[in-house]
Amino acid sequence: MTVQVVTDSSARLEAEELGRWSIRQVPLHVLVDDTDLRDGIDEIPNDIFDRSQVTTSGASPADLAQAYREALAASDGDGVVAVHLSAALSSTFSSAAAAAREFGSAVRVVNSRSAAMGVGCVAMAAARAAEAGADLDAVEAAARAAVPRGHVFIVVHRLDNLRRGGRIGTAASWLGTALSLKPLLRLDVDGRLVLAQRVRTTSKAHAAMVDAIVDLVGERSATVTVHHVDNHDAAAELGAALTDRLPQLESLTVRDMGAVLAVHVGAGAVGACVSLAE
Repeated sequence: MTVQVVTDSSARLEAEELGRWSIRQVPLHVLVDDTDLRDGIDEIPNDIFDRSQVTTSGASPADLAQAYREALAASDGDGVVAVHLSAALSSTFSSAAAAAREFGSAVRVVNSRSAAMGVGCVAMAAARAAEAGADLDAVEAAARAAVPRGHVFIVVHRLDNLRRGGRIGTAASWLGTALSLKPLLRLDVDGRLVLAQRVRTTSKAHAAMVDAIVDLVGERSATVTVHHVDNHDAAAELGAALTDRLPQLESLTVRDMGAVLAVHVGAGAVGACVSLAE
């Protein structure tokens, strides 16, 4: 058999991608009106990001352990590589590391230090190595090598959701709202959400994101996924601008950000996950 890959629903991989690469996915959770909804499994209200009494939680240790158990059995003992949402953003990674201890060295857990398709690209790098027949050490190495090639940028319309979820401090939130700024945010090398640039308007913030990505990619090849929360038009415009300025891109896709991330970044948010070629 081959090494199996597991990730979580933050990765924003589509059903056909999960099937094509034989990637197992563990759901994150959205808690609304005392109901626990599983991301990617249960129906979640379309306006979830506009509700003030909504929280999220990481993948449960029981679900993670079960996914690893099933994947290990499917690998016929070849092993499992699990790629999860940044440890700086979710409890999922720590739960995954704890769940993996049951299986010893047969299950390797990788901190993507990323979110959305930043997670997905690392998982797919592992899955490609596994399909090529790489052993457990090599599949893990492929995943870890993909981590620093990933970069994430995001522009939010308001910082209320991030402040409520504890992803930024109150001082940063005040700066953004008091002066009506539209900050360009990014994930740093440790997978933490940080301020990249203060911008006055949304259109200028989107333009700053395009400039930042163009500078990052340079003459290299890369894949880009543009994410959004109920803002497809802006995402499409961002994608078109990147395609125009970076004609060498391997691919550029546009997809929603998913319920869990949407709760934290709010309506109108637009972001981009960049994975540089090796």
